[in-house]
Amino acid sequence: MTTFAELGLSPKILKALEKTTLKTPTPIQAQAIPHIMQGRDLMGLAQTGTGKTAAFGLPLLHRLLDIGHPPGPKNVRALILAPTRELIGQIKDNFEVFTKGTAVKVTMVVGGASLFKQAQALSKGTDVLVATPGRLIDLLERGDVSLEKCGYLVLDEADHMLDMGFIHSLRKIAKHIPLKRQTLLFSATMPKDIGEIADTYLRDPVKVQVAPPGKPVERISQGVHYLPTGDKAKVLEEYLKKHPGEQALVFGRTKHGSEKLAKLLAAWGFKVGSIHGNKSQNQRDRTLTEFRGGELEVLVATDVAARGIDIPTVRHVYNYDMPNVPENYVHRIGRTARAGADGSSISFCAPAEMSELQAIEKLLKAPLPVVGGAPWAADVVAAAPKPGQNRGQRPGNGGRQGQKLTAKPQGARPGKPSGQRPGGQGKPGGQRQGQGKPQGGSFAPRRPEGQNRRPG
Repeated sequence: MTTFAELGLSPKILKALEKTTLKTPTPIQAQAIPHIMQGRDLMGLAQTGTGKTAAFGLPLLHRLLDIGHPPGPKNVRALILAPTRELIGQIKDNFEVFTKGTAVKVTMVVGGASLFKQAQALSKGTDVLVATPGRLIDLLERGDVSLEKCGYLVLDEADHMLDMGFIHSLRKIAKHIPLKRQTLLFSATMPKDIGEIADTYLRDPVKVQVAPPGKPVERISQGVHYLPTGDKAKVLEEYLKKHPGEQALVFGRTKHGSEKLAKLLAAWGFKVGSIHGNKSQNQRDRTLTEFRGGELEVLVATDVAARGIDIPTVRHVYNYDMPNVPENYVHRIGRTARAGADGSSISFCAPAEMSELQAIEKLLKAPLPVVGGAPWAADVVAAAPKPGQNRGQRPGNGGRQGQKLTAKPQGARPGKPSGQRPGGQGKPGGQRQGQGKPQGGSFAPRRPEGQNRRPG
């Protein structure tokens, strides 16, 4: 059995690890750490919850400890990019545990927080900067940070970063970092464009893979429940009542729909919170803290926040809306069965969502077990409203359009659509006209959920 000491990590890091739950390296850690300590570029593929943060964090900190003097003003020695604020906070928390008792300084910058305070924190420089791409570009354009002496670049959750449209931000940031650097790319799945990113930004990388891309954690029992959209809320209530005292995570597709669902569940007596793109950073942090502390039973979230939720007590995941990107299914259900625990996942599939389900089953190379209803017939699927139709329909109202989402249905208000677009976006996704192809290949990134401004 491999130990962290056998991997050659610094005694200071080993001492910090003694006070954590990390006793032996996970497969991704055991395979990646030796290559990173040798200075090799690396592409790590591992499903969520396998310990990727320690896989790049521990050897990176080991190399930084050898420098022996503080960074200069505004300078950064190592840059870690991740797509969401929750994930950035999780990485920073882990790094602070790993660096306890050392002189290594860790700083994080994210959107939704004070730009002035972040600039102040960077004024004396930092060893490790953990950042969302959009906010880092803000600081670079203001001259509040310099990457000229950055020797390490880590792209965490690279597949989600690509899906959220951060490739253009990555191109801008990479221009500020010396070509002579060590670059590490970690991803839970391997869409074809990730290979193009690796070709562009990594030099002769070592590839480490500990599980087939898209393969869910074995301890998760999965199932699909076929039901009309208007019945989803009541069926979700029935499922939640079957496991009182156990925490559940519910995924919606849009921020507006997720917020309305959370309010409905609260009206039905559940201790529920929500996180999505319309919430401020303080609101999201507070809700996650309450959920992590057991004050909330149910958390309703969109995919934009999924990657940063690392809460071992989550036992159940419900896909209230089927994800429109099949790889996101793996990330969603990966929020349960963490730290060796068991978990369950149930996906609600309406007629209009059959294509999403089929894409997921193709990715998994296996059908999901049916736990309720029956697969929709082809004629029912063909007649189902396409995205953008019946916009007045709200979850939990049995398909009656225009009703308020409350515990007691209100009178209908015909002809007043909600104005909500599919996917929570102001405009259809896809690449804008006139955008050039990034170096290394062509991409068609989706705009981050509900945002018309720079991501992050």
